Amino acid sequence: MIGDLTDPLLGVTSTDRDLLRDNVDHFVHLAAVYDMTADEAANHAANIGGTTEALALATDVRAGVFHHVSSVAVAGDHHGVFTESMYDEGQRLPSPYHATKFEAEGLVREQSDVPWRVYRPAIVVGDSTTGEMDKIDGPYYFFPALARMASLPSWLPILAPDLGDTNVVPVDFVASAMDALIHHDGLNGRAFHLVSPEPQSLLSVVNAFLRAAGAPAVSLPIDRRLLAPASALLRAASRVPGSRVATHVLFDRLAVPPEVVPHMTFPSVFDATQTQRLLTVHGIHAPALDEYAGTLWDYWAMHLDPSRARRPRSGGALAGRTVVITGASSGIGRATALAVAARWRHPAARRAQRRQARRGTR
Repeated sequence: MIGDLTDPLLGVTSTDRDLLRDNVDHFVHLAAVYDMTADEAANHAANIGGTTEALALATDVRAGVFHHVSSVAVAGDHHGVFTESMYDEGQRLPSPYHATKFEAEGLVREQSDVPWRVYRPAIVVGDSTTGEMDKIDGPYYFFPALARMASLPSWLPILAPDLGDTNVVPVDFVASAMDALIHHDGLNGRAFHLVSPEPQSLLSVVNAFLRAAGAPAVSLPIDRRLLAPASALLRAASRVPGSRVATHVLFDRLAVPPEVVPHMTFPSVFDATQTQRLLTVHGIHAPALDEYAGTLWDYWAMHLDPSRARRPRSGGALAGRTVVITGASSGIGRATALAVAARWRHPAARRAQRRQARRGTR
């Protein structure tokens, strides 16, 4: 059925609602804006307005359970352990995304028309088995910079600051976990953290992808406790006129949205003890990033890297590629086509060369 998050009852027609009524066991609300660069209006329309209308539709069709996909972003700047039973702890919400995800989850919790469950994924990356991913997001913003480091010698010691902890999970784990929890009886009115069981330092995540890229890993981390004075200095420097422009220029060069950078790490530790106990019954666990970082990297390099056509390849720049040359019937085009075909041993090259030789003997 076709609908729209911004329409009343998601734009589902009265005829379709009649068909659905009392026939929906599970209503899974996944649609939202997940983009740190989106403005407040876009976040509000999709995340709050969309959730309002999704709840209205679920109520209208008398759905069995409303399954709401929230985010660990609801924890905002909460420092310390954030459990699955916690929600409003007075935390500050530092971006429109954080604020609207928090408010949307609140809408679900406050209503009593339909039973609910809430799922809070961490940073979601591609499929751990296939590597498949359909957008550049989260760690993927930094892949081009990491790829450039692959040209450095493997023995080179790399110095980098330990900026804190993050939390990354593959999309297939999130989907399998939700499937199991949706169909597990007796869990209404609860939230579930779909996260890596242990916090991952940002440096360990970076190193996993550096190794996958064939680049030297960070071997000389700067202790995060030593960075506190520097962080305070940087915050003060950010108030200097012109510093914001300079920051944007820097991240433009790296092709990284500046809005993403402050949210690379979490001040919260997301406790998922109860969810992990439930998922263990179903044989589901979040794999360690080291087990699948190479798979994610290979998929990105093959399908998502904007510079993949210019990347060095064993066998030469055109090895294994399909080449289209226009104007190849004569002149420069013909000479280029013959040279390309001959260099990469294409069968057509030999036929073309034979024809060329015959013409030359006439």
